Amino acid sequence: MFDIKKIYEPTCLQEALDIYQNNPQLKVIAGGTDVLINLRHGKYEEVELLSLQRVKGLDEIKMLDDGTIEIGALTTFTKIFRNDLINEHIPILAEAAVSMGGPQIRNIATIGGNICNGAVSADSAPALLTLNALLVLETAMGSRTVPLTEFYAGPGKVKLQPSEILTKILITKENYTNFKGKYIKFSNRKAMDIAMIGVAVLLNTTDNRVNDLRIALGVSAPTPIRCYEAEKVSIGLELTEDNLKTISEMTLLDAKPRDSWRGSKAYREHLIKVLTYRALRELRGDN
Repeated sequence: MFDIKKIYEPTCLQEALDIYQNNPQLKVIAGGTDVLINLRHGKYEEVELLSLQRVKGLDEIKMLDDGTIEIGALTTFTKIFRNDLINEHIPILAEAAVSMGGPQIRNIATIGGNICNGAVSADSAPALLTLNALLVLETAMGSRTVPLTEFYAGPGKVKLQPSEILTKILITKENYTNFKGKYIKFSNRKAMDIAMIGVAVLLNTTDNRVNDLRIALGVSAPTPIRCYEAEKVSIGLELTEDNLKTISEMTLLDAKPRDSWRGSKAYREHLIKVLTYRALRELRGDN
């Protein structure tokens, strides 16, 4: 039996925010896939849950008048990779979504939960980092919007303030227009395994020269990261073989992989370079 003391199940956002404001000790769950694992392992005692599953309107994907793509925090990974708007404008996120777990997990796990869990292996994080995603965080008292790049605080930690709930993810038009993207996940097994390394690359070019390049990594530091040094060096470069290799090598200036039972630091560094190079070649148009 799970040691659950009480579950609140609001049906609208304002009700959820009010409950959380009055009960800040609650554990917020969306799909609940990570919380159920922790409950099974006995990490919570007499836990009180605030389930967002019945909150209406938080699982929608739409384009706003200014071209911003808005993704509700309760949107499942299955809905993301099947969505026409996502596949047309930000297919890198669809690639990340379909790589996450198996069908059963994708059918219930949400993008908001994946972000707020703070896991370094979160499949959505590298893609969203390259897209300069913005997070809308709400309380009963108001809301704020923060860049995803400023949201992670450490392994399994995020900068949510008391009684704050992630409600939306925003991708502005200038961060996807004229970009091509690629997400590559490497894991020990082909199916239903967390990433040993995740690499997301978003590229904007003119005449085979880099106008803008974003590279983000998962499981390569205490939090998902951007490779700013490699990105800065790439601007204006022609996408030659030598330059692709240089950019790929420079990702290690920001990466800080570690040894673990899944793979050694040296192996992870090798994967970061190889997968970044592979993504860049594919985006250049190589078969």
